[in-house]
Amino acid sequence: MRGISKRFPGVRALDDVSLDANAGEVHFLLGQNGAGKSTLMRILCGAHHPDAGEILLNGAPVRLTSPADARHLGVAVIFQEFSLVPYLDLAQNIFLGREPRGVLPGTIDHRRMHAEARRLLDTLGVDLDTRTPAHELGVAHQQVVEIAKALSQNARILVMDEPTAALSDHEIDRLFARIRALRADGVAIIYISHRLQEIAAIGDRVTVLRDGRNVASFANAGNFANPENLANLVRLMVGRQVETTYRQKFCEQPGEIVLDVRDVDADNGVHGASLTVRAGEVVGLAGLVGAGRSELARAIFGADRVVSGTVSMNGTPLGRGPVSAVRAGVGLVPESRKTEGLALNRSVADNVLVAGMRKVFPSGWYCARAAAHVASDIVSRLKIATPSVGRLTRFLSGGNQQKVVIGKWFAAGSRFFIFDEPTRGIDVGAKAEIYGVIDTLVAGGAAVLMISSELPEMVAVCDRAYVMRDKRIVGDLGRADLSEANILRLAMHHE
Repeated sequence: MRGISKRFPGVRALDDVSLDANAGEVHFLLGQNGAGKSTLMRILCGAHHPDAGEILLNGAPVRLTSPADARHLGVAVIFQEFSLVPYLDLAQNIFLGREPRGVLPGTIDHRRMHAEARRLLDTLGVDLDTRTPAHELGVAHQQVVEIAKALSQNARILVMDEPTAALSDHEIDRLFARIRALRADGVAIIYISHRLQEIAAIGDRVTVLRDGRNVASFANAGNFANPENLANLVRLMVGRQVETTYRQKFCEQPGEIVLDVRDVDADNGVHGASLTVRAGEVVGLAGLVGAGRSELARAIFGADRVVSGTVSMNGTPLGRGPVSAVRAGVGLVPESRKTEGLALNRSVADNVLVAGMRKVFPSGWYCARAAAHVASDIVSRLKIATPSVGRLTRFLSGGNQQKVVIGKWFAAGSRFFIFDEPTRGIDVGAKAEIYGVIDTLVAGGAAVLMISSELPEMVAVCDRAYVMRDKRIVGDLGRADLSEANILRLAMHHE
């Protein structure tokens, strides 16, 4: 890709950007949210058309007018935001538009399609029924299906945009093994990730974008096993020194119990769950993918029905449903912000205010001036990068969208926050800001329950943690015992 430029209304997304990928290499494309990475890849897959520049495949100029053109030329893309059809099964999603033909004209060989889908999922180390509708899967398993879908295309250029963001360590190991095999087969892989430790593990070269421009390229990705080199890379991505990522200090004397969960069974499979969260502390909820962490969070928030047991806030049992939870001061930052946390085609102001309408307008009368003032104040406090509070939320970067979800609960006056994978798919600068937000919340006496698949994050952010396995809480770890090894021991039933 040579001299690629692209402008959208009000923003220049790419300015004379160049990127090349060789057969049999993993080329890391790095940059903070909004740097232009996804736009560049959407041009490569034919979803966007560049205003200037050219694309060459195997040395020959090509014009990609649609994703079908790119696919026919051997380009496959795994985007961070999923493209699965919810009510088709996994095999149908993997081979959508490329179904194997049956014996009779116009028919599909369903047996072969499901067998091949099963083989692809097996290579990624997951045990899923290929006849399961996609909407029944959690985010992590949807990610695996997206990867299987791309692998099924036998692409010669494979773009992976945050492929490990929702995967467990075991699933990541299987994916890396598959990537190494593809590299050995001569596939060119362009890999986008905010997990910088992955560079030394599988990378060959690195290109850094910032504000839609090339800022650096490095030929030897193995050098980034050195922490000092990684710090320099972060400075190039962000354009400034990132002083800290994790919390500065931990809670030594927590306050009164804010959340009290007792022997909760829920219709989503959670069984016998008991936990407490006190004012001023961050409590982790750890476990492998499918352990039931998000299900417990949804049960606490009232999104899934509690069959037995009690959920209490400040000593008072919560009523049924999310409305009761919100009125009691509970805020949920869900794992899938785009489908469960935001109305993407509404403005930043609408999204920020939606959960706090009763608090902002106690009289029941809407006031546009007051709404704009409250929204602008939250945008300023959370440093949400947007030209105005009227900007449609879908145009914001992932990190800024995540801040909008958090800001919604500021407007609602929440005092207990559930963060489900709060830093999934966002850059190091935005991560530091979200950790800062969590610090500010607990310093002000709020309580936080945090779910994370990144064990280093869990250990570095939480005051203590509960561990789940098979939709049960199987142990709790105080600050002194909170380590990656201890979490895995409990999560994997290693006594």
